Amino acid sequence: MDTFQAITSRASVREYTDETVSKELLEKLVDSGRLAPSARAVEPWEFVVITDKAKIDNIASMAPNGKFLTCAQAAIVVICAETKYFIEDGCAATENILLQAADLGLGACWIAGDKKPYAEDILSMLNAPAGNKLVSIISIGWPKQKPSQHKNRSLRDVLHWEGF
Repeated sequence: MDTFQAITSRASVREYTDETVSKELLEKLVDSGRLAPSARAVEPWEFVVITDKAKIDNIASMAPNGKFLTCAQAAIVVICAETKYFIEDGCAATENILLQAADLGLGACWIAGDKKPYAEDILSMLNAPAGNKLVSIISIGWPKQKPSQHKNRSLRDVLHWEGF
């Protein structure tokens, strides 16, 4: 799949089959996150891969908008050291993971982290060292159906040349 095809085929997936996602594919997803651009080359990220159903269910119970995690075969939690640009760096890493998942035919969905009331509880559950921030939780699994992307605004609606 080429880059633009991955971008245009990527969609949030919240329903998954029971098929296991291999360790090799999960490592490829994390490697894609690790290779994201980072302001000042700080690379503040750490990635926690969770495949234990009890832990996934526990996270789902903490995140009201992430209840569908219970259907996922894995979760990747993106955590960053609290640096000046941690949110930008962590979001770039998250997007790389989402695009790689689309390329591999996996389903994934970005669940918010940093500004949510459950962020500290999840960091604590994962024994994250002090000074770290929860950027995102990404559900991972094989989609029950082929995802379709729906965008409300066209290129013409958002593109401006030489100024607004």
